[in-house]
Amino acid sequence: MSHNICVVGLGPGNIEFITGAGVKSIIEADIVIGGKRQLDEIKTILKDQETYTLGKLDLLKTFILENENQKIAVIVSGDTGYYSLLTYLKRTFSQINFKVIPGISSFQYLFSKLEMTWENFSLHSVHGRDFNYVKEILNSNKGVVLLTDSINNPIKIAKDLLEKGIENIEVIIGERLSSSDECITRFKIKDYEKYNRNYLMNVTILRKI
Repeated sequence: MSHNICVVGLGPGNIEFITGAGVKSIIEADIVIGGKRQLDEIKTILKDQETYTLGKLDLLKTFILENENQKIAVIVSGDTGYYSLLTYLKRTFSQINFKVIPGISSFQYLFSKLEMTWENFSLHSVHGRDFNYVKEILNSNKGVVLLTDSINNPIKIAKDLLEKGIENIEVIIGERLSSSDECITRFKIKDYEKYNRNYLMNVTILRKI
């Protein structure tokens, strides 16, 4: 195998935030692979390319092997280098030449909306994994950025920190970032019960105050 696969970062969600290089790679591809949401978002720039909707990874592997002579673009959300499908692709197709075009990550986007820089924050994920955010917030300079899920959600995190006696925190939650129903919620951690609801597709900043 020696053909190329281009992995393109879509950005936080809205097609307006994909890079020009990413658009060019999609247009030049014979086959475009992505999740349903990603493919729906880029449909305005698709020409007559074949599309493949992501499902089980073993089926994806078979599909790529069956189309090894085609130019393939794989669309991923956010940063191609952070908990991305790129890891699986590189491991599975070690002999393939890859081209990687990163997109704007959800946390970059959220900080830009807040008009803040994030060089003094540490970035972590609790999406489907355990992480000691209590210890991390205590050791951090300005705070912590967390990619959360329905179990490790912003309200649970706020409650855990308060139970450990950590109160000097502002919680900032960005939901559905860059979409038309984008929502950014901010509150002091001691007030978390007033903001107790389901937070979907979010990035959570724990900012020391």
